[in-house]
Amino acid sequence: MAKKNYYDEDFKRTLVELYHNGKTQASLTKEYGVSQTALSRWLKQYSTVETSNGEILTAKQIQELQKRNAQLEEENLILKKAIAIFTPHSNKD
Repeated sequence: MAKKNYYDEDFKRTLVELYHNGKTQASLTKEYGVSQTALSRWLKQYSTVETSNGEILTAKQIQELQKRNAQLEEENLILKKAIAIFTPHSNKD
């Protein structure tokens, strides 16, 4: 059975930072002995995005916001349907 390596958050963030500062994924995997899959996952997880108002968000925060947005859109659709059902329609002849 293959041995699983566990890396702490600081190590993962350090490798992501090194990548963003110009190191290649190939050099990082070779130098630090991590798999390409793990490094790719960490890059996705710990990379940040700066919004137009200067706010810094992680991929995890963006994913949570997308999930919340989908939930709110669904709730909005339900409310629109409820309004259509309970609003009396005037039949003008």
